[in-house]
Amino acid sequence: MRIYVINLDRSRDRWERLCGQAAEHDLDITRIPGIDGKAVADQDRVDFQQRSFIYHNGRKLLPGEYGCYRSHLLALEQFVATGDRMAIIMEDDIELNERLIPRAIAAMDSIGGTGLVKLVNHRLVGFKQVCETAEHDVIGRCMHGPQGSAACYIVDRKAAMKLLVTLKPLLLPYDVALERGWSTGVGTFATLENLAEFSPYRSDTTIGNRAHYRAVKRHFLLRMSTHWFRTCDQLRRWRYAVGSR
Repeated sequence: MRIYVINLDRSRDRWERLCGQAAEHDLDITRIPGIDGKAVADQDRVDFQQRSFIYHNGRKLLPGEYGCYRSHLLALEQFVATGDRMAIIMEDDIELNERLIPRAIAAMDSIGGTGLVKLVNHRLVGFKQVCETAEHDVIGRCMHGPQGSAACYIVDRKAAMKLLVTLKPLLLPYDVALERGWSTGVGTFATLENLAEFSPYRSDTTIGNRAHYRAVKRHFLLRMSTHWFRTCDQLRRWRYAVGSR
């Protein structure tokens, strides 16, 4: 199975570190040149409308978020083009390990072989177990979110093709949009335990820090549409989690 790694041109040290780990564990990794959102002018952004994004998020889009979104879609497109049955897509601040692929495949098999399983999450609140894999990893969904990461996930070809349609246009940050299976139409799950660890590069974010997010956030009273959207979305999340098989 191929592992697609999103990596910015300016982050060659991250790629070299992963190449060393891939060689050590005999893993097949493919580099996806990450899109630098800062290098894309506002008027050149595709599949994006500023007003719709502000309506759903109560703030403007950060350049790094646009780059993240486009980079993940590029990875999905490249995977679909190969004709392979499934693949792992990850960002370059994840550490590779020798058990990642067998555990990821077991996770996919446990949900019927089609869909998406997030293999790394920042937080899991109200986790509801759905099944256990042959590798003894627990798979489920969360009653609350967002879970906060699109750093590493396994996806099958059919699900990837659907995501390439339903994730357009860009209405939410990619990590938030990815886990919304009730919206994408893709069966989406998460592992209770992270199947891979973050590297030391995690703290060196290429998207934005808290100060960047605060700088683009609108006043509370101007975010009423966002509060309403999130309330409705939370109800959908509950229904999605409770309805898990």
